[in-house]
Amino acid sequence: MNIQILSIITCPVCRHKEEEVMPTDACQYFYECKNCKARLKPNKGDCCVFCSYGSIACPPMQQGKSCCK
Repeated sequence: MNIQILSIITCPVCRHKEEEVMPTDACQYFYECKNCKARLKPNKGDCCVFCSYGSIACPPMQQGKSCCK
């Protein structure tokens, strides 16, 4: 399976989009928008900010794991 590590995070506050590299060995629980400086955290039920706001789910979810916690 080919795991993608680039994801575009879209800020739910200002709609700014930023391409980011996802960690492959841990969840990224917080993310600060580079435009409006909003501090994002995952939506309820999601394991990380990439699963909530990214264009691609985090690497553990891409591998079919239930969560990266």
